[in-house]
Amino acid sequence: MIDDVREALRGVVAVTVTPFDDGDRLDEPALAAVVERLTRGDGVRALTPNGNTGEFYSLSDDELSRVVAVTRRAAPDAVVIAGVGHEVRRAVRLARDAARQGCQAVMVHQPVHPYQSEAGWTAYHREIAQAVPGLGVVCYVRSPAVTARALRDLLRECPNVVGVKYAVPDPVTMAVLAAAVEGPVWLCGLAETWAPFFWPGGAEGFTSGLAVIAPEMSLELHALLRAGDRAGAAKVWRLLKPIEDLRARNGGEHNVSVVKEALAQLGVCGRAVRPPMTELTGPDRQRVSDILRTLT
Repeated sequence: MIDDVREALRGVVAVTVTPFDDGDRLDEPALAAVVERLTRGDGVRALTPNGNTGEFYSLSDDELSRVVAVTRRAAPDAVVIAGVGHEVRRAVRLARDAARQGCQAVMVHQPVHPYQSEAGWTAYHREIAQAVPGLGVVCYVRSPAVTARALRDLLRECPNVVGVKYAVPDPVTMAVLAAAVEGPVWLCGLAETWAPFFWPGGAEGFTSGLAVIAPEMSLELHALLRAGDRAGAAKVWRLLKPIEDLRARNGGEHNVSVVKEALAQLGVCGRAVRPPMTELTGPDRQRVSDILRTLT
């Protein structure tokens, strides 16, 4: 199973949204529709429910568990890499729940504690990884303070740590880390916008919220990068960049809202998001409509 996770990380890992109904409850049929749309045919084969695009920090433990359950049921053949995090005991509890539900791996969200040491970062991830020795573990690195030594210490004690999702906008540093830390599969954690620039440094896959909207285009970009077709990859990258720019605007305040707005316009799920995020308003909704015409 661990080898299956490694192989899945060398592709597109889609981070799914979490749809809500008009009563702000988890909309399970809509979530199933999102997942089935992503994975049908030759679609995406690796999914991360309860990632940032899935509004992880806005969900209760019960909701997080149900999101995993619906995802597993809707995509029985996919590699499911469930997002876990918060304080370490809660992260362990969520990881064990993911294992119980048949997930093949977990992705550990970057610790949000305001104070953390190098050894503390390693200890946090070690406790989670050792609690689920049969699952693959992916570290989500969003801080430039995470060092090669911290990663090597973790890998030495936890052989089930199989991937690093690197989401610092610094492909040079990622390349240095990838050269210094052998073993894990490295992924660009900043999606399609940055994937071509992380690829030469050793990123073999990338995570994507955009894939939830246009999976064929995300898969095409990855295939072109793998084939070494720089011109073809650049052409697809230029098509995808406008919607990624809209998601990234103002520090990413509408990162999730843009994806849900697009899905709402495509008739897949509702556009509702939970505070502290807000839905898009008129001009931005129209901008999404204009971009969708170039993607679908």
